[in-house]
Amino acid sequence: MTTQTLDQEHRDWKRKFFAIWGGQAFSLLGSQLVQFAIIWYLTERTGSASVLAMASMAGLLPGVFLSPFIGVLVDRWNRKKIMIVADTAIALITFAMLILFALDIIEVWHVYVILFIRAIGGSFHNPAMTATTTLMVPHEHMTRIQGINQTLNGGLNIISAPLGALLLELLPMSGIVAIDVISAAFAILPLFLVDIPQPEPMQSAEGKKQTFFQEMREGFQYIIGWPGLMIVIGMATMINFLLSPAFSLMPLLVKSHFSGGAIQLGWLNAVFGVGVILGGILLSVWGGFKRRILTVTLGLIGIGLGSMTLGILPPGGLTIAMGAMLLLGIMLPIANGSLGALMQTTIDPAIQGRVLTLVGSAATAMIPIGLAAAGPLSDALGIQIWFVISGLMCLIMAILQILIPAVVNIEQSPQVLARKQAKLPQETAS
Repeated sequence: MTTQTLDQEHRDWKRKFFAIWGGQAFSLLGSQLVQFAIIWYLTERTGSASVLAMASMAGLLPGVFLSPFIGVLVDRWNRKKIMIVADTAIALITFAMLILFALDIIEVWHVYVILFIRAIGGSFHNPAMTATTTLMVPHEHMTRIQGINQTLNGGLNIISAPLGALLLELLPMSGIVAIDVISAAFAILPLFLVDIPQPEPMQSAEGKKQTFFQEMREGFQYIIGWPGLMIVIGMATMINFLLSPAFSLMPLLVKSHFSGGAIQLGWLNAVFGVGVILGGILLSVWGGFKRRILTVTLGLIGIGLGSMTLGILPPGGLTIAMGAMLLLGIMLPIANGSLGALMQTTIDPAIQGRVLTLVGSAATAMIPIGLAAAGPLSDALGIQIWFVISGLMCLIMAILQILIPAVVNIEQSPQVLARKQAKLPQETAS
């Protein structure tokens, strides 16, 4: 491969990647609108907290229990075809929901089944898209791309609820579902038009083709055999364990501690959303430190300070709480985006499907566990205690990241350096 060809490929990556990214962004908006509409539909029709909990579980369980198996298939199969099939399946099952709403024959159990199938499709699509991004985007731009993704998510979180509420006033449920089906087409079309690279497969020690479960075990062994990566993944799951309950407890913090109401809660959420957008923009423009783990550490320090501030404020400190929520909003995408870029640039692309789905499965499983722990503890010791614990733990993890050599030097670990050296002869030969 000539230098001119390499330069041309480097210039083309933005055009190819953002063609796919733009379609995915539009589809994500459609999905969030439908999610909001479905939640409101179930609330109006049943008024049951158990029904809403079951709907949430239907969308959550595939990510916890099926992702480790799906990760093997993502690494085995053509990732372009996986995304096309997964997105098409999601569009088809959503179209079935459209028909059920249009004919006014939909039942609650239909919604459960459809949400479950959509979640399975997402469990295939998400790791395939993440692993594909690793191969399409030059590593020096990965953190900026993560910042753009964080900005997108923050923006969608702000506009999806009010836009969904407006559409519910203007359209029947079938009309809102139709928007999601149409948006899915915008996600699928670029996948047919853009060439998506495939990773070089990892070779077993014996050079033989491995079975499905051998490849799954290889994903576990890859993590366990790399202490720095295992610690980073453990910290990532701990963040989910700590922060998910904190955000769920926010309405109680506003009502019982700050003596506020829906307006005050809305302001805190709005400030947080603005912070997420600002943090995402900052990361996409700045790109973070050269050593990504230091950017993760900076984000953790900010999250820890913001959470602890919420935990120690007096009842009259609502204005300062807004500042703490702004800090949380800014620092969360900086930590998450940098952590995502760190994993994408250090983990071998050939095994990313397996490793990232294992990470996602563990992180998702931490959400209900964290909620189960936070509820009784907050009832016994007060609503602020979980915010203090969360903030303190984030600060401790930030310090440990700097003090543990295997973590602070993860980007210069033998696993990363060996892969870089293996590429040099191939590039020289080209």
